[in-house]
Amino acid sequence: MSASDPVTGLLVAIPTVIVACRGGSALARRIGQPPVVGEIAAGILLGPSLLGLLWPAGQAWLLPPESIPYTGALGQLALLVFMFLIGLELDLKVLRGLGRTALVVSQASISVPLLLGVALASAMYTTMAPDGVRKLPFVLFIGVALSITAFPVLARILTDRGMYHLPLGALAMACAAVNDAMAWCLLAVVVTVTRSGSALDPVVTVALSALFLAVMLLVVRPALARWTPGTGRAGQDAPDAGRDGLLLLTVFTGICLSSLATDHIGLHALFGAFVFGLVMPRGSLPVERAATRLRTVVVPLLLPLFFAHTGLRTDIGMLDNDPVLWLWAAAIFTVAVVGKWGGSTLAARACGQDWRTALSLGALMNCRGLTELVILNIGLELGVIGTDLFTMLVLMALVTTALTSPALNRLHRREAPAPAPASATVPDTAAHRDGV
Repeated sequence: MSASDPVTGLLVAIPTVIVACRGGSALARRIGQPPVVGEIAAGILLGPSLLGLLWPAGQAWLLPPESIPYTGALGQLALLVFMFLIGLELDLKVLRGLGRTALVVSQASISVPLLLGVALASAMYTTMAPDGVRKLPFVLFIGVALSITAFPVLARILTDRGMYHLPLGALAMACAAVNDAMAWCLLAVVVTVTRSGSALDPVVTVALSALFLAVMLLVVRPALARWTPGTGRAGQDAPDAGRDGLLLLTVFTGICLSSLATDHIGLHALFGAFVFGLVMPRGSLPVERAATRLRTVVVPLLLPLFFAHTGLRTDIGMLDNDPVLWLWAAAIFTVAVVGKWGGSTLAARACGQDWRTALSLGALMNCRGLTELVILNIGLELGVIGTDLFTMLVLMALVTTALTSPALNRLHRREAPAPAPASATVPDTAAHRDGV
């Protein structure tokens, strides 16, 4: 193979990224942070913010330019699996019979930062929006980007702290699940508005999206339920290499075809993978084994490539010489925290929660993690935001995620963490899918 062969570059780039992200993950754990914080930081440091600044030749050797399109494609493939796992883990039954507190907090945790984000985006539109981007998609995207809660990271934090099965943990998970579902619906609206070229385009996209959802819910879901063996039946929950292999093939094919369908409809491919995860049968050991295989291979080996791809797009150095950009970055961070943490806290207080519980719930809802990076990369690919604003939002995601554990430590410093019951642990998907 020649030096310019992309395969040669991949043989260097992939282990470099995996080792860097694993190192960042281990360091984050040591200092009491979610592993995804270290993985995001490692991805940023591999880019022009540090490695490219201090050792350009080394960066070009470790991450050869000719391999970048291929590492990016592999990272995107990992994201499809990641979104499938999110859909598979997200139990829509939490939307039924929600308590008043969960319902109010979940709505406030997305509506308050959304409105504040729209107001901020309206102020920054003339100076920060890329040329040719209409105001409506720009302000809607910023509002959605500031409204995200990282459901998987939140689950891991609660598990590590022994809070997953406490009332606060259950309330936070219910709020985050609702927030997750609403945020992806809002993002679908943003993508539709951004990609529409005429007045009829949004109508066509909405109609096709409704048809896609109808087919997935009324045709694909029942077919999968009939074909997939359930649990609790004699002989049907025992591993079978042939059957499990066929199911794994079916799952991966379904992820790809669903993603292709939503991409052609005019939505992002990630929506298809997410919906396919939602319609997969629950309570089936073969499905769980297929998901575990995808999770244990794709998430640790390919998902780090997405962090590196994000890091290559993030250039903190471009903010150095412009104090105005740093002021905008500070404004983004302030609005994100005030909207998410403040809105959730006040909503919880209004529902009768004490201040410590309300502040703790706000801190948990303010955690953004990998989910935020997925949203931001979609915005950058659509051209709704530029590299400078992308960098600011990535930094916001990193810092707000890193704030969660210290905030909980301070709020609960007099309490020893309660270990989770051995028989009641978070499903592997929630524990591992967000780079943790």
